[in-house]
Amino acid sequence: MATTSNGRRVAIVAGLRTPFTKSGTTFRALTSQELGKLVVAELVQRTSLEPKDIDTLVFGTVVPSVLAPNIAREVSLLPLLPKGIPAVTVSRACASANQAITDAADQIVLGHADVAIAGGAESLSNVPILHSRGFADAVVAASRAKSAPKRLSALARIRPRDLVPVTPAIAEPSTGETMGQSAEKMAKLNHVAREEQDQFALRSHRLAAAGTHDGRLTSEMMAVYVPPKFDTVSTTDNGIRSDTTLEQMQALKPVFDRRYGTVTAGNSSPLTDGAAAVLLMSEEAARASGYEPLAFIKSYAYAALDPGEQLLMGPVLATPVALDRAGLTLKEIDLVEMHEAFAAQVLSNLQGFESREWAQRAGYLHPVGEVDRARLNVMGGSIAIGHPFGATGARITMTLINELRRRGGQFGLMTVCAAGGMGFAMVVENAG
Repeated sequence: MATTSNGRRVAIVAGLRTPFTKSGTTFRALTSQELGKLVVAELVQRTSLEPKDIDTLVFGTVVPSVLAPNIAREVSLLPLLPKGIPAVTVSRACASANQAITDAADQIVLGHADVAIAGGAESLSNVPILHSRGFADAVVAASRAKSAPKRLSALARIRPRDLVPVTPAIAEPSTGETMGQSAEKMAKLNHVAREEQDQFALRSHRLAAAGTHDGRLTSEMMAVYVPPKFDTVSTTDNGIRSDTTLEQMQALKPVFDRRYGTVTAGNSSPLTDGAAAVLLMSEEAARASGYEPLAFIKSYAYAALDPGEQLLMGPVLATPVALDRAGLTLKEIDLVEMHEAFAAQVLSNLQGFESREWAQRAGYLHPVGEVDRARLNVMGGSIAIGHPFGATGARITMTLINELRRRGGQFGLMTVCAAGGMGFAMVVENAG
């Protein structure tokens, strides 16, 4: 995508996110659409973007509101934006913001747009709580009843068990396995030891704490005045534990396989609230408007495998395709950002990059290769920073680009695993 048949390159011009906060804490009173509006409004203001120049807005979310299912359109109806901006919501599980970015980029490459905003938001503090089938049937029957006695008769069918709420499960509909159970399976199949997972999680927290302390991570964030009183301000991620130790990690009990498991709350990403967005332009539009591109999208790829196998290994299949499309090898990549759903998943993916068998499954003779740990998630990752499903992809994009520019590197690779056995990989090139 760096040089397309029509010569158009997609520039990433700017990006921004809210702090990421554990669900049920700071942002519990904010919905996904409210978080999305906050970050997009701030992005437009900070970049001095003319709202009339926005051609499209693409936004991702994973657990949509039943009251506002098209989050993108709700975000595009901000008072400062024209009401004629086409907006679409996308969902590819944890890679939803990546889907939003690549969809918007494709529109620019095709010449259908010059300026786009893409990103995502998630409020896992506000997941919909469902009623049982019996309760729902009784209420619907009562609403259709022609008289009061018939309405009472319909409601009388409700039993105490019907009043028990149904909470959404983070599980595969096709297999019934939760993502954590799948991570446990991967740890066992790939012989990823508990200590290795805990060490990796500790590294994530320490590097994220360092990135927060020196301002590299906080420079990517906006301040959020927290409702309902707006008397407190959120300015940093609240899941990073700068004082945690390996001993504390090792003391935590397994969550998904209590007897033989190795996946704990400490070596997993927490449920998180937050939003993130990026500003995309054609190179020509950016330079004509006085914007200096930060990076160019060089290539990307999506892949999938059977969810009943190793659910979170999709990036191992997507990465060689993205590298091939970019005309690069892993040795030419300066920095790697890999979404950390679980330490077991990251460590399994790293093994997969070195595996000839996985390379052949992706259609290649040779493995991607070994990732230099000194270039991997150099400011920590989702285990420490948090993981709002619909927003993480945009966060990782900007974290990678900003650090690539600080270090003077040329190419960066990002990967994201996603529910459904899906995976994503993208190569970006420093425009500096």
